Amino acid sequence: MSAAPDGVLVVGASAAGLATVEALRRHGYTGTVTVVGAESHLPYDRPPLSKQVLSGAWEPERARLRSREVLETLGAEFVLDDPAVALDAEALAVHTASGRTLRAGAVVVATGTRPRVLPGQDGLAGVHVLRTLDDALALRAGLLESVRPVVVGDGVLGAEIAATARTMGLDVTVVGPQSALMASQLGGSVAGLLGGLHAERGVRLRLGSGVRGLVGSGGRVTGVCLESGEVVPADLVVVAVGADPVTEWLDGSGLRVENGLVCDARCRAGSGIYAVGDVARWHHVGLGGLVRLENRTNATEQAMVVAANILGAGRAYTPVPYFWTDQFDAKIQVHGTLPADAGMTVVDGDPATRRFVARYHRHGTTTAVLGWNMPKQTRQHRQHVADALTGPTPALR
Repeated sequence: MSAAPDGVLVVGASAAGLATVEALRRHGYTGTVTVVGAESHLPYDRPPLSKQVLSGAWEPERARLRSREVLETLGAEFVLDDPAVALDAEALAVHTASGRTLRAGAVVVATGTRPRVLPGQDGLAGVHVLRTLDDALALRAGLLESVRPVVVGDGVLGAEIAATARTMGLDVTVVGPQSALMASQLGGSVAGLLGGLHAERGVRLRLGSGVRGLVGSGGRVTGVCLESGEVVPADLVVVAVGADPVTEWLDGSGLRVENGLVCDARCRAGSGIYAVGDVARWHHVGLGGLVRLENRTNATEQAMVVAANILGAGRAYTPVPYFWTDQFDAKIQVHGTLPADAGMTVVDGDPATRRFVARYHRHGTTTAVLGWNMPKQTRQHRQHVADALTGPTPALR
């Protein structure tokens, strides 16, 4: 291994940022570590925000990843509520909103993503997004006063929010352009099963139509206008139409920014500069192209590789893409990627009982394994995806 850097600066007090710090310490790094965060909170977990925190099953403090006492044992300085605004890549110096300039021998970018918004969203009361802990608490307070909430977005986050709102007893509607919930992530047949589950539980699905914008009166949202011109009434709207990487602070740095901070196979964006988590778009050797993953598992796994590479390991990061979602009584897990033209074969269980494992294949290669309420069996079949990634694979489209 090469010599350890003289200090590491992690930009982003996120799960990925914290995992990087912890991995550095596990590898025996004793140098200075500084973590810069845009929020006032110490690192917390995001998956519970749309479920346990939103429903009220958890107090907000339970979402914290580590207690203050445990964080103190890391010997890292946390600079919170002070977002990064610029990076001098040559000097490895980060400038923050408060005017600080922080330097280190290595910089790790872990700034995550920011929710997209709809035209006319700003300035309307009753419109919410969900990314941060504060977002979750504000949305929960709004839902407790709501009668007819509408979720704009038919992906993972929108579906999870709708399921949680329904378990809270609310008459919730989901609108979105796809033909079924999470169709692009699950494929048509499984997405149909998920939509059936939501419908059985009382969620109103208005899918297959894009959204033109929001409608308001007296400064408050009153509905969602579909592309057809129809207005779906709402006294609260959650916008869950995807997110964009937080990279504007990298403008002028000379680094390549295209749908994330572009990195090589070792997650290195430049000399002494690395990226982890949702903001990182790196070259995946097994998949033959640039990849950016927005999920909790990737945040931890990528951080471990980056920490090792900061200390000279030189490891390529080649994970099996993975995400999971919990909605009502369904736990759905997906290992790998689902091309639109992939075939599907059920290899365990039965979709009719909502306990099954399906394998997706394309040109004779297993591209993904999906499990519904069969976590152990899904994990066993995952090896087929891992094996496929070790050989030649067509580039991502």
